[in-house]
Amino acid sequence: MKGNFKKHFLFYCAMKLLESLEKIKFKKIVLLHGEGFGAWCWYKTIAQLEEVGLQPTALDLTGSGIDLTDTNTVTTLAEYSKPLIKYLENLPVDEKVILVGHSSGGACLSYALEHFPEKISKAIFLCATMVSNGRRPFDVFAEELGSAERFMKESQFLIYGNGKDKPPTGFMFEKQLMKGLYFNQSPTKDVALAMVSMRSTPLGPIMEELSLTPEKYGTGRRFYIQTLEDRALSPDVQEKLVRENPPEGVFKIKGSDHCPFFSKPQSLHKILIEIVQIL
Repeated sequence: MKGNFKKHFLFYCAMKLLESLEKIKFKKIVLLHGEGFGAWCWYKTIAQLEEVGLQPTALDLTGSGIDLTDTNTVTTLAEYSKPLIKYLENLPVDEKVILVGHSSGGACLSYALEHFPEKISKAIFLCATMVSNGRRPFDVFAEELGSAERFMKESQFLIYGNGKDKPPTGFMFEKQLMKGLYFNQSPTKDVALAMVSMRSTPLGPIMEELSLTPEKYGTGRRFYIQTLEDRALSPDVQEKLVRENPPEGVFKIKGSDHCPFFSKPQSLHKILIEIVQIL
């Protein structure tokens, strides 16, 4: 009897959620990956959002995922964000989307908020680089990687696509380090997928100082999701980002590493749905 009641209750809750989401005006959600990742990393999130009637789209940023652009040629945030900009430019006039940006994908989110505020209904920063005006996305990772200047001189992870006598063009962490930094709570199958799918990250976009204005970026509705077992972007650093650049709402995922779409997909899904429903 108890089992039947539970089934009926869960079915009722699911139907209520579907009804509630049916009334949502803007159902399109654009998912932006972080450094080294691609659209592929959102496979669980996409399936869950589609199941409740939302319309997720995961984009490959320039030189990422299956985009064939040579990473070494991507030198600016504008270039890196091109697939997102193209998507927003092609939206119908009265259409808006919800953007979700992971890790350094937060810089693309901020860039889009500054250039297309009228196209974005909400911007969700997922353990992401939500930096203030005049700051570089890379600065957020200084606790783990050292200052940008030091990283550019000393790091063993740098890629010199134009030759050793020229400035570095990208970086790629060694696999064992990546496992410890990004995937300390993720299932082994997802880690294996990441190990064969991740690509180098263009350096220029994350070393660029963001130009953000109160009139454009400042009018956007921003939300931040913190990951509490994160070793790549520590909870303390995430807390600092939220303090320095306060969003409309802050959510926390317990037990999540830097990749909640792998380690805590259900918790991430619930929070995304909650934010979608905020009027």
